Amino acid sequence: MMSDVKIAVLGLGYVGLPLAVEFGKKYETIGFDIKEDRIKELLKGFDSTLEVTDEELKGSSSLSFSSQIESLKQSNFYIVTVPTPIDKNKRPDLTPLQKASKAVASVLSKGDIVVFESTVYPGVTEEVCKPILEKESGLTFNKDFYLGYSPERINPGDRQHRLTTILKVTSGSTPEVADFVDEVYASIITAGTFKAESIKVAEAAKVIENTQRDLNIALINELSLIFDRVGIDTEHVLKAAGTKWNFLNFRPGLVGGHCIGVDPYYLTHKAEELGYTPEVILAGRRINDNMASFVVSNLVKQLSKRGINAGKSKVLIMGLTFKENCPDLRNTKVTDIIKELADYGSTVDVYDPWVDKEEATEEYGLEVYSEISANDYDAVIVCVAHKEFKELSVKDLRAKCNADAVIYDLKYVYPESLVDLRL
Repeated sequence: MMSDVKIAVLGLGYVGLPLAVEFGKKYETIGFDIKEDRIKELLKGFDSTLEVTDEELKGSSSLSFSSQIESLKQSNFYIVTVPTPIDKNKRPDLTPLQKASKAVASVLSKGDIVVFESTVYPGVTEEVCKPILEKESGLTFNKDFYLGYSPERINPGDRQHRLTTILKVTSGSTPEVADFVDEVYASIITAGTFKAESIKVAEAAKVIENTQRDLNIALINELSLIFDRVGIDTEHVLKAAGTKWNFLNFRPGLVGGHCIGVDPYYLTHKAEELGYTPEVILAGRRINDNMASFVVSNLVKQLSKRGINAGKSKVLIMGLTFKENCPDLRNTKVTDIIKELADYGSTVDVYDPWVDKEEATEEYGLEVYSEISANDYDAVIVCVAHKEFKELSVKDLRAKCNADAVIYDLKYVYPESLVDLRL
């Protein structure tokens, strides 16, 4: 019965915390994370990801937090929202998901339901997580415990499309469990739910959402490479083409983040396991992963034309996060630009007022400034369209640069006539 539902959310990042907060308004809910510092900040009423406001945290009256797995024993509806990254060889790294499954198994009881939200390839829930849950708990699947899958659709930094206003796909390991999982989610999702035919269908639906977007951006990125050689501005072409009612409005750029730049590799991994080489998807990934190299090559050519040696240049990088107005650093491709510049011998400063400096140092070994730290730059690359950058005039930006400096605007933040290069 719905009144008996006691929810545990494992993983309190960009996906898990908003879920825990919403469920905590209606059900006894406990948010679990292995990072004690994360639990401490949430207990103080602050979310460093900025996905949940202090007021929203306070308004979730039946929500508690813990880093002790034993505290979840009274729960009966487990939601797993841990990361699903790729390794250095761009293969799925299921380690966090496997560890989370073991953790849940240690507190699992008869009749419990475990729902996974982490993005995976079709089959992971039943082929990877289920055996771990059975082995570690001693319980039997679809007799003693049940599974569900409901893919996350969080868009970090988006204040318009929130958890409750995005239609939720649900699924379950039996028809009855599918109905119950759908009912639980429907109780907090005002936009409604869509019950998929199976767990594998729900898994596949999620992974192709981001794969489709990745390919659309790859097409535009490739077009930008062509138009650069033709000698015309990509945005001019896109504006003209965009006058047709069914033209898709994508823009060129770096493709990072925890979803679009990662998820396609989960699907291609499964395809290759089955003996099929997904040529289109992998081609799109190669194009998007190589955009940083194109950007730096273009900049070096422009510097050379102005008599500036790239190896002795000083470059300001504006923005390190993977998208605007958001502190999320996961899989940011701005670091690829920084590495390419370092290979040329350039000195690089990184300016991003949204970034957690300690996280940037820990994850990427970078020092990040919350304001522009010098006034002798030979080049500026605008990598992210933060609102603070839009408020900064090009005149003020050039005041921080040398006379022949190159301003390279990857995000169309400034008027075309005021910058030197655009993507």
